[in-house]
Amino acid sequence: MAEIVNEMNVNFFSRSCNESFARTVIAAFVSQLDPTIDELADIKTAISEAVTNSIVHGYKSGIGKIYITAKIYENGRVSIKVKDRGCGIEDIEQAMEPLFTTGGSERSGLGFAVMQSFMDKIKVTSKVGKGTTVSLDKYIIRRTVKNEKN
Repeated sequence: MAEIVNEMNVNFFSRSCNESFARTVIAAFVSQLDPTIDELADIKTAISEAVTNSIVHGYKSGIGKIYITAKIYENGRVSIKVKDRGCGIEDIEQAMEPLFTTGGSERSGLGFAVMQSFMDKIKVTSKVGKGTTVSLDKYIIRRTVKNEKN
């Protein structure tokens, strides 16, 4: 198993203004791996979706805290967990189906599908009344720079 090289934790209130904060924090943390613009955009989009789900669905009846843990491993894997202590998901399989939403007509129901398309691995665990954790993994492609002599 690969060793953890770096780790960070942050938590904040489930206010919509904090979605961009979460994107920025994760982007700054992951930037130490020198990701491509596309890799960084993928991670930021997945984080946006996970945090938005916590805000809109997890804490639909009020404000709570969202917890993010991110780890970087020596093999280039970035592991991010977005956790809430909201209402939880009754049926995870159904919730992960594209176009399914409990958020009304203004929601598209594509959050989990978007996360799956941009990350290498996604896992969702949830308990009704206890909250939800979305685990996201992405491997950052390491680029090597040739040392050319002139």
